[in-house]
Amino acid sequence: MSLINEYRATEEAIKELQERLKNLSQDDKLQKELEFEGKLRKLMGEYQKTLRDINSLLDPDAKLGKAPRPAKAPTQTKRARKVKQYKNPHTGEVIETKGGNHKTLKEWKAQWGADTVESWATLLD
Repeated sequence: MSLINEYRATEEAIKELQERLKNLSQDDKLQKELEFEGKLRKLMGEYQKTLRDINSLLDPDAKLGKAPRPAKAPTQTKRARKVKQYKNPHTGEVIETKGGNHKTLKEWKAQWGADTVESWATLLD
């Protein structure tokens, strides 16, 4: 979008928002709400109360904000995975891996099935 097009679009949006603001300011409901808010804030100041005090007075069971989090237990370090060695009896190929995200291992599992391939595994220390 060119700069002049962006300028015109912004100008148009401002005009629409000004029209909406004008309509809202003439709304009787808005005037009553603003009057109520003003009186409430004046009364709160007179009695030195906050919105939190008012909320807890009107609805004592309501939870304000987030509930406190329980303290976390000290985390343990992850145990290292053990190395597994897979030997394909069909090809004689040997793979050593700590996890199942090995390209050749995935291919074997797709070809011969996961259970069969897992039977080829030996655990290395």
